[in-house]
Amino acid sequence: MSKVVEKFLKYVKYNTQSSTETGTTPSTKGQLILGEELVKELKEMGMKDVSLDDNGYVMATLPSNSDNKVQTIGFISHMDTAPDYSGANVNPKFVENYDGGDIVLNKEKNIVLSPKYFPDLNHYVGKTLITTDGNSLLGADDKAGVAEIMTAMEYLINNPEIKHGEIKICFTPDEEIGEGADHFDVKKFGAEVAYTMDGGMIGELEYENFNAAGVEVIFNGTNVHPGSAKNKMVNSMLIASEFIGKAPKNETPEMTEGYEGFYLLCDIKGAVEKSELSYIIRDFDKDSFENRKANMKKWADEINKAYGEGACEISIKDQYYNMKEKVEPVKYVVDIAFEAMKEVGIEPIVRPIRGGTDGARLSYMGLPCPNIFTGGENFHGKYEYVPVESMEKAVEVIVKIAEIYEGR
Repeated sequence: MSKVVEKFLKYVKYNTQSSTETGTTPSTKGQLILGEELVKELKEMGMKDVSLDDNGYVMATLPSNSDNKVQTIGFISHMDTAPDYSGANVNPKFVENYDGGDIVLNKEKNIVLSPKYFPDLNHYVGKTLITTDGNSLLGADDKAGVAEIMTAMEYLINNPEIKHGEIKICFTPDEEIGEGADHFDVKKFGAEVAYTMDGGMIGELEYENFNAAGVEVIFNGTNVHPGSAKNKMVNSMLIASEFIGKAPKNETPEMTEGYEGFYLLCDIKGAVEKSELSYIIRDFDKDSFENRKANMKKWADEINKAYGEGACEISIKDQYYNMKEKVEPVKYVVDIAFEAMKEVGIEPIVRPIRGGTDGARLSYMGLPCPNIFTGGENFHGKYEYVPVESMEKAVEVIVKIAEIYEGR
């Protein structure tokens, strides 16, 4: 068993599912427990300046072994798993020499990972896959990234003939709830540029992501006895349904791809007197992003005009922005990752992230931070899997990036 697989199987056993309910950082104790284990391993392998702060951020330094003046670079992954799917009792299964057919994850529950529904499986015929047992997510997002960085650092320490500059690493909490950069100390980290290891399939290289906002909408109605409700009752759920109907039906996640943005209705809570909707807005183009926010305010105004002031209350909060604006001025960070992939036999796939990473916010905090693949597929659910060979190649890419910076 390769080192990166060994580490990955160890880390996924830690339940680090983050939570939007606690209001703490990290949001769950399991992340601190994993952080403590990582600190122990980092010290044992010989990393320097190893720390775990009160907010759950693990940082460490691999000192330069080069006589050249080399730019300090960093690698970052997050420790938490998605809040909306169980990360407890993860029981990974191996599928060796995958034959291209259906994979039965759980016979009792009839849970099958099939290329008919997940055609990307066809890319991995002949590979060794690590899957779930159908009862939880796997945690490759982002414990594959954590394992890959840990393995790469250990490899560089054990192979001093590979010259490199100073390398900083960080493992963050709560990325999955949008708070992974909230308490990230860029000055303490000390890198000039960095890479998040948080992408999907092998070859992915991303430096564009959505602009993102969260939207909360409240509808206020009037509840009276239904037997005498004529001209008195105002059903907030029906008003909410009018609001929902204002969004274009072809601008939802299931109808969009590539650079197309969307509105996503995430949650509904309703009663006659009060109803609440939660949305997210996503768009790559800044002007289009601003137009989407303006549209939702306009729809709220239309509701208030029809039902009276106060019938609809709306709150919109920006979450993160497209990192392209901050990465393009130092585009060499992308070019170096591209070159590293080519040198280890990977065809880079440069495309936008239809989502966000810690790197998006960190780029706006002064740390340009494109995103590199970890190898995982079908994140955040029971159909998640990761090919062993993809994780091993990610380790090679990290090492090669370090080599290229040293030789510049």
